[in-house]
Amino acid sequence: MPKIKTNKAASKRFRRTGTGKWVRRRAFGRHKLTGKSRKRKRTFQGEPVIHHTDMDRVRSLMPNA
Repeated sequence: MPKIKTNKAASKRFRRTGTGKWVRRRAFGRHKLTGKSRKRKRTFQGEPVIHHTDMDRVRSLMPNA
């Protein structure tokens, strides 16, 4: 039986917290920040927890994490 491989694209986008939750980065927060409001840029700092409807999809991409 072969080993189950981790999806490398997913491993670069999601990570697991110490309590077992999955977190992600927010989009549009890397460049061209001069045209964005201060409040909008502040929200890019946080890492939101992945929504429960997407949890099965993330778990199937990252079986070893």
